[in-house]
Amino acid sequence: MTDTSPLDRKKWMATLAKASPARLATLFPKMPPHRILRQPEIGALMVRGRMGGTGAAFNLGEMTVTRASVQLETGEVGHAWVQGRDRQHALRAAAVDALLQTDRKADLIAAVLQPLEAEAQAGRAVRGAKAAATKVDFFTLMRGEDT
Repeated sequence: MTDTSPLDRKKWMATLAKASPARLATLFPKMPPHRILRQPEIGALMVRGRMGGTGAAFNLGEMTVTRASVQLETGEVGHAWVQGRDRQHALRAAAVDALLQTDRKADLIAAVLQPLEAEAQAGRAVRGAKAAATKVDFFTLMRGEDT
């Protein structure tokens, strides 16, 4: 098993969780031999928010998630929590998580994670451009009678 920084794993798990199930299946079509430790379970999580990203936390609402855990024949265990109700997405993401803990990590990063992250960044750029197009700059004019 290769050394894995918790920050690296957190990032790749977030990338897998946010990926389109169809796109992940395209990039990682063949599941490795594995044993299911936790069958995919569908549930709900409370999503919390903060005003301006720094204010007091508040409950925003619930989100549907699916979780799963698998163990490879070589012993590595992978977990996944994905948005929505797609059981195969959760299993596939858990399998990728487990494989990223093996010596195949570099190959999987290049073949699966980098394309998913590049597509996510492109999507964020498109959404950012749409939001920027609606930006309104307010300014105050000094009126004559206010002096």
